[in-house]
Amino acid sequence: MKIGLVGYQGSGKSTLFEWLTGVAPDPAHAHSGQTAMAEIRDPRMDQMAAIYHPKKIQHAAIELVDTPGLSRDHHGNAPRLALLREAGCLVLVVAAFDGSDPMADLVSFDEDLLLADMEILSGRLERIAQTLTKPVPRPEREALEHERHVVQLVLDAMEAGRPLREGDMTEEQRKVTRAFRLLSEKPRMIVVNTADDEAHPERFTEASTDALPVVALPAGLELELARMSPEDRAEFEAEMGVGGSDRNGLVRRLLDASGSMIFFTAGEKEVRSWLLPRGGTALDAADGIHSDLARGFIRAEVMTCADLVRLGSEREVKAQHLVRQEPKDYVIQDDDILLIRFSV
Repeated sequence: MKIGLVGYQGSGKSTLFEWLTGVAPDPAHAHSGQTAMAEIRDPRMDQMAAIYHPKKIQHAAIELVDTPGLSRDHHGNAPRLALLREAGCLVLVVAAFDGSDPMADLVSFDEDLLLADMEILSGRLERIAQTLTKPVPRPEREALEHERHVVQLVLDAMEAGRPLREGDMTEEQRKVTRAFRLLSEKPRMIVVNTADDEAHPERFTEASTDALPVVALPAGLELELARMSPEDRAEFEAEMGVGGSDRNGLVRRLLDASGSMIFFTAGEKEVRSWLLPRGGTALDAADGIHSDLARGFIRAEVMTCADLVRLGSEREVKAQHLVRQEPKDYVIQDDDILLIRFSV
């Protein structure tokens, strides 16, 4: 899962990137973007490890992309935003310190997304028009005419300042727009980077919703705390009367915003968590582990981590008949531990 961090110059975006990944921004990637992994720590992993005593523990991770800072005059932003077309979710970092106006940045960011998408769609319309001036087989011509109609519909909505979301379109129209990976259609999350001494961070999160979550935190202070030894950090927090934010909690919020979830595999060799889009099936999970498991899929043996922890062993879970046999179209649920049975 790839999540793009985006923000205007001076927003603290790269500071947030370093806090979440532990990787310092590299000046060599200042104009091309930098990627690093943020581990998803889940307390259930420790509970399973205490039962299996595995040789290896492997946490799932999300890939964060730290993009070049955007310009507030919109100049040159389209190519910078192009780095995010393959991202599954956008995280907009806005500054709320030293006189910054986070609301103005949010409005400006929407404009940048629309401009970048309109450039892509306009270019596609031009290419379709050029192709249709030439002799084209009837099926291909009809397909291009249909695509032109849909692209023009979406472009007209964007020019009117109301981008069409997936829920506003038919399935046929969505098939056309998905190919463009439109930035304005991607799920997003807002991180408000506050001053270290912000007394009321909740004022920035009052408008937070499930569809558009908003988090407020002092990224610079969080990074400074993360760099301290546990002893120095405890002393600093006590002296200054501050407490650090939950880094892993934020990573989980990013995971939720992207529409992804985790499932587990567990045994004496390894306890591991895996990423999966919400709504993914047992076959999708098998393919995520290894393509051979998907090709030879027979069934998935499923138990829950809650049952395993409550009963203390896999043997007892089986004795209580709490291991289910599920087919390939079974939809994976949070807390599922999977064992894929397959033929070679």
